[in-house]
Amino acid sequence: MNFPCERISHSEEETKLIAEEFLSVLKPGDVVVLNGDLGTGKTFFIKKITEALGITKANSPTFAIVNEYESGQDTRIYHFDFYRINKVAELHDIGLEDYLADDEAITFIEWGELFPEVLPHKRYEIKIEEVSNEQRKFRFNKFT
Repeated sequence: MNFPCERISHSEEETKLIAEEFLSVLKPGDVVVLNGDLGTGKTFFIKKITEALGITKANSPTFAIVNEYESGQDTRIYHFDFYRINKVAELHDIGLEDYLADDEAITFIEWGELFPEVLPHKRYEIKIEEVSNEQRKFRFNKFT
């Protein structure tokens, strides 16, 4: 996968394949920011990545703010959801900086566009758009 790039999905199975393709470029220490309207598939995309790593219990951290997962492949995942955050101080209170500094984990952040000031400069960003009820457009970008 070269960046920037776009992928179109016409089904959940195609989204799974796109997630697996993207996973192939990820390594510990990476941060991935996912943006898109409600219902576009941000959590579903992350679930497909975690399933490829052998994690079957991934779910949306909307109310918990962050979920932590360990795979049988010694991969640690942090999964944030900024949707219900009201101010940056809340992110500092839960130790966001410590999570982002963990170079042995892959960090996913849903709704990162709500607080761009806390995002690391080095990151991947995925914008997901609903083209139709069954079709999604994924725009991938890499910031170094």
